[in-house]
Amino acid sequence: MSGITRRRFGQLSAAAFLLGPLASRPRGALAANPAGEPLHGLSAFGELKYAAEYTHFDYVNPEAPKGGTFNFSIPNWAFNQNPQTFDTLNTFVLRGNAPPRMEMCFDALMFAENVSPSVGDEPSAIYGMLAQSVEISEDRNRYTFKLRPEARWHDGTPITAADVAFTYETFKEEGHPSIALALRHLEAVEVVEERTATLVFNGEQSDRAILTAAVMPIVSRAFYTANSFTDTTMTPPLGSGPYKVGRVSAGNFIEYERATDYWAKDMPFNVGRNNFDTIRIEFYRERQAAFEAFKKGDIHYRQEFTSKTWATEYDFPALNEGKVKRQLFDAEKSPSFQGWAVNRRRAKLADPRTVQAIGLCFDFEWTNDNLFFGAYARSHSYFVGSEFAASGKPSAQELALLEPLRDKLDPSVFDEAFMQPVSDGSGGDRSLLRRANALLEEAGWKREGRILVDAQGRPFTVEFLIRSPTFERILGRFVANLKRLGIEASIRLVDPAQYQARLDTFDFDITGIARSYGATPTAEALEQIFQSDYAGIEGSLNLSGLKDEAVDALIDKMRKVASREELTTLLRALDRVLRSTHSWIPNWHSANHRVAYWDMFGFPERKPDYAFPVEATWWFDAEKAKAIGQD
Repeated sequence: MSGITRRRFGQLSAAAFLLGPLASRPRGALAANPAGEPLHGLSAFGELKYAAEYTHFDYVNPEAPKGGTFNFSIPNWAFNQNPQTFDTLNTFVLRGNAPPRMEMCFDALMFAENVSPSVGDEPSAIYGMLAQSVEISEDRNRYTFKLRPEARWHDGTPITAADVAFTYETFKEEGHPSIALALRHLEAVEVVEERTATLVFNGEQSDRAILTAAVMPIVSRAFYTANSFTDTTMTPPLGSGPYKVGRVSAGNFIEYERATDYWAKDMPFNVGRNNFDTIRIEFYRERQAAFEAFKKGDIHYRQEFTSKTWATEYDFPALNEGKVKRQLFDAEKSPSFQGWAVNRRRAKLADPRTVQAIGLCFDFEWTNDNLFFGAYARSHSYFVGSEFAASGKPSAQELALLEPLRDKLDPSVFDEAFMQPVSDGSGGDRSLLRRANALLEEAGWKREGRILVDAQGRPFTVEFLIRSPTFERILGRFVANLKRLGIEASIRLVDPAQYQARLDTFDFDITGIARSYGATPTAEALEQIFQSDYAGIEGSLNLSGLKDEAVDALIDKMRKVASREELTTLLRALDRVLRSTHSWIPNWHSANHRVAYWDMFGFPERKPDYAFPVEATWWFDAEKAKAIGQD
């Protein structure tokens, strides 16, 4: 991102030890969750932190008051959601652009933060929400959920097993690819009784697949019988969650109103959460406009993703008067990745040497010093910020996984984990550009005059697709270096809707994307991003079009790991292989959330390790608001 020797015998013995038991033991990642008895929660590895009688999560304030408005800039989103505009309230399909946080209007069978398969202070645990209990079959392919009798839709009608069955069947058939693909191994949903449903898997799934499936929002069968599930529409869907859709102006703003009659308002998973009466999101096509709105107090909370802005522009009256606070919060202890996806479906970008050469033209050291004010560290791994990142040479346990795949792997996998090069910081490191030029020659590119051409004499062109002008500044030097090598590089800025449409149809050369896998990555999550089967499915997350047998084999082995230690070893091996494919160009990461907010909120003393659910766990402080004139 490393013939039979004396050491090789030990490696093969390790392989027999590691791989043999995986094939023979029963599916055991959920071994701490016994079969045949009702459970209040599920954990991938180990015991649950919270007993059945828990009253609230430790990372919330159970005494948090209700009230006030939280108007914030969206830091993350899912499904077909768009942070810059929206034209539909249907967030569970591929078509259209929905506003972020529509999922707050829906409950799931089990509770997790931000539709990620874990609560905030456990890496892979979920607890009953709509479901008061779940029972696992002996073969661990059937999960029977008993719904709470008090669970209700916002119109007062009961939530039933028929709604559960309808949801999963519809999601598999017509849902957004990120939803449908995660359910690929769900075979059926059986309605056992009015409030009991069984999710039946085909046996090919990992144990941890249920952690993803069980936290998917449940939708109303009655509503989507009367209304098309696939329509782009501004009609608010019938929900069951802590918030309802309030005032809306398409493309401009949306308000979510707290459901005062919410059926679960006193349930332990809700105590200390969902404290704001109104959550408002305003939409801006350009970051600077959103920042100006924050400075005026129209927006109350902002995570700052532009290092230049954080370093030079937080000097305005409200901040200098103490009305606005700046604070760093620790990043989550979860693996993530940010980089440029290189579309290797295109013949000109198919050779990994070409992609590696392009990567050598990005001078991170110059960019970090001159544009980022030293705020970032260079990324190397596909699992940044976690124990899953590979380092040094493969361990014996990693080699046990890699040796059987040796004929499918680049030899570099068995050496030191591939690291991105360190430049001299000049912005155009000649030694790196010479290496890039040599790689391009090896890949078959030839220079004609001042441009590079392929064997047919076609110029080498490459376009960076972006949706924010912020990246024009960042990419400028990168593009200049590519041009020095004879590549006709350019930057294409498009509107948010067009950007998403082009990603969904893989209509790009290179684009920047950030991904988070959750605290405990599952095979179902990673296969959407890296597995061969997904390279041709429009709307999938395999943006690079990666097709690699070794990657596929390692992801498949994730289904059978029985401990976090085994998962860590496997993901480190996978990280080495992914780095060797050169299908993405890693860029940078930060150890913190840079947060600015108007001083009118309270928040828990301790931020949880695996989530940052600000809109759910902060609260409005009326006295603070009055003191700064924001009451």
